[in-house]
Amino acid sequence: MPLVQPSGRLTDHIGLGVLSARFHRDLIEEVINRTGCREKRSRRLPAHVMIRYVIAMGLYAQESAEEVMRRLVGGLRAMGSWSDDWEVPTGSAISQARRRLGVAPVRELFDRAAVPVAGSGTKGAWLARRRLMAIDGTSFDVADTSANVERFGRMGSGPAASAYPKVQVTAVVECGSRAVIGAVIGACSTGERTQAADLTPVVEPGMLLLADSGFYSFELFDRFAATGADLAWRVGASVSLGLVRWLPDGSYLALIYRPGLAAERRRRLARTVTDGGEVPADTARLVRVVDYTVPDRHPDGELITVITTIHDPHEVSGVDLATAYHERWEQESAFNEIKSDLRGRGEVVRSKTPDLVEQQMWGLLLAHYAIRALLVDAADEAGYDPDRLSFIRGLRLVRRQVTDQAAISP
Repeated sequence: MPLVQPSGRLTDHIGLGVLSARFHRDLIEEVINRTGCREKRSRRLPAHVMIRYVIAMGLYAQESAEEVMRRLVGGLRAMGSWSDDWEVPTGSAISQARRRLGVAPVRELFDRAAVPVAGSGTKGAWLARRRLMAIDGTSFDVADTSANVERFGRMGSGPAASAYPKVQVTAVVECGSRAVIGAVIGACSTGERTQAADLTPVVEPGMLLLADSGFYSFELFDRFAATGADLAWRVGASVSLGLVRWLPDGSYLALIYRPGLAAERRRRLARTVTDGGEVPADTARLVRVVDYTVPDRHPDGELITVITTIHDPHEVSGVDLATAYHERWEQESAFNEIKSDLRGRGEVVRSKTPDLVEQQMWGLLLAHYAIRALLVDAADEAGYDPDRLSFIRGLRLVRRQVTDQAAISP
């Protein structure tokens, strides 16, 4: 049976292979309509193609612009569906199409598509019916152009300044799947704590959010607690904890305080709670404190103090909380997969302008999310912990599928 030549523009038949289920055409069309980026005239590289192209850039971050497009349409020739008069667009044409697309549609697609993927049976994803999540930040080197330096800045100053400008990313990751479900992208001068304040919309009841001590402030802790999610955040020795009472598992209830309260005022508030009274919510908050030591960090061990909104030790013991807190390192693994496996170790995000840098970063996050979701589906079906499945092998599979399934089925 002869193969049927595709109708319409050849690029209309570009797909993303096994990733299409995560970013299906209807969702992409909704995003295009919502962000108002639909073309007013027929173009060779329409918006829906360029959204897929930006995701493909995340899969082939070390390839040239033309090579990424060539991989997307590579299956067409093998299937006999390649139009003889169609050529891969030039790098200049692709850059123009990316500029027309802008940042908003790719960011909107991430906001719509990137949701938690761990199921009720996913191993390593839950603690006492709470979905384990973590928040952390990292930075990426970007192309050394004057526009990128102005928007994103460099780490340090003078002779100690970083060789490349850097974009700062703060993200919320589902620990069981390592899927990024929320992110903020900005200048490297913007601290993780500042960026984190914009991530409260992705946190909800039924989650247990883990964070390192660098994220703690009374205001930010209170802001995330107000979402209804439970928190387990490490705090440093400088954080004042007003003891209320000890609990059977060796943890204790304590107050954390709004900055600026005098020591005597803090002691009175602690006595008030000890006697069964309440304190103004904008002044202090009751938390449970779990102290434990990691013996192999240095000769005397390392004392770690975690504060949590889960007050009842019978619901989650101190030992279980301490164990769960170290799931926060899954966030580091997720960042490493994006920076080393997708982008390439030591590679630079090569877009020359700030908007295209942000666009490319959202593409990286979308590519990583889709692969992670695919691995969770496979792990759940086999009864494995997703940690047992290799991300790099999943990436290689997806890359092959993108090339092999780029066209419509014959």
